[in-house]
Amino acid sequence: MTSQEDGKKADAGIRPPARGSSRSRHVPIIIGAIAGAVLLAGAFMVIRAESQVNRVALESQVKNVTVITAKTGQYRPMRKYVGTIEPWVQAKLGPQFISAYVDTVLVRPGDVVTRGQVVATLDCRHASASNRAVSLQARALQTQQKALAHEASRIAELQQGGFASPNEIEQKEAESSAKQADLESTQANLQRATLEVSDCILRAPFSGEIASRSTDPGAFVHPGDPVATIVDRDTVRVTVEVPEIDFDYVGPGTPVRIHALANDRDLTGTIARRSPAADASTRTVHFEIDLPDPKRLLPVGTTADLTIDAGEPTPATLVPLVAAAVRGSQATLFTVNAGVAHKLHFQVKGEQGETLYLDNALPAGAEIVTEGRALLQDGDPVHAVHGNMVAATPTRTPPVKGVHL
Repeated sequence: MTSQEDGKKADAGIRPPARGSSRSRHVPIIIGAIAGAVLLAGAFMVIRAESQVNRVALESQVKNVTVITAKTGQYRPMRKYVGTIEPWVQAKLGPQFISAYVDTVLVRPGDVVTRGQVVATLDCRHASASNRAVSLQARALQTQQKALAHEASRIAELQQGGFASPNEIEQKEAESSAKQADLESTQANLQRATLEVSDCILRAPFSGEIASRSTDPGAFVHPGDPVATIVDRDTVRVTVEVPEIDFDYVGPGTPVRIHALANDRDLTGTIARRSPAADASTRTVHFEIDLPDPKRLLPVGTTADLTIDAGEPTPATLVPLVAAAVRGSQATLFTVNAGVAHKLHFQVKGEQGETLYLDNALPAGAEIVTEGRALLQDGDPVHAVHGNMVAATPTRTPPVKGVHL
């Protein structure tokens, strides 16, 4: 088409079709299709969400719980303490009078020694020389004193013939007495020097075992420094400190159950002695238990758990500890009766391990909720399933609430 023809059509009011007019007609259709798809998807999601909404109240639904049957038993309060196993006697061997170098140490930990056996020696050459010097000095003074005593005796004989004055006799007797005093003083020094020499040889004061070796040869020790420690384990003592309020429970003759932690041994004994006074700073009372141990099986310095009965057995109802919430001396639990849960409170007598001892106001045979009680309210309908957990009577009596350790 020529430009002249286009001009004529334009003058006649006829316009040529615009470019892209077919594309413009498809846009509303596409938008409408997308909007419809979005609406359909939203409607589907709403319907799906509405179909999953639980319109039944949870409180009206039956809850599944696990229950056990409460058992009857006996509760006996007791006290538990922690004590220390100590040797019957213990000695730390070392010098008491002199300071010297250690010459030899003849024992090692675990060695068995007898009374009087040499355990260690010190280098005491200086003490030996001093002892010899004092000994010689004492011998010289003794000789001089004897000579003066004889001279005084002879002068006293001359006085009878008038050949000696009383003054001369008194002077000779005074010299003899002075020499006697010097002699006794030197003999005292000799005894001290002898003790120092004896202190150089460390002997076992009793038969026992070497617990520790604190010093090796070549070390310099002072009075009071230990070289080795010896213990006697033929009989051991279990020493305990208890609160003053338990004074009446730990009298002499009271039976005690003992568990030695070091070798997991269970023992029995009786209290041998109890202090009549409490410690002024800690307000605790000391008592001891003697345990014969001829085979020396119990290591000393170790821990022992002690259990003492503190009352008479009383009736109680036993339930698992997980079945109750304990607050102070009161336990809260749920019982099931005719398919309904009941929230109840009972007095706590004590507990041991996984067993809780309640007042016998809770009857034996009652069904106690153990699992699922966290979601329960008083009066909720429940479906009870009996579990395998039971409240069994323990082999040992349970501790009283507020155990002393």
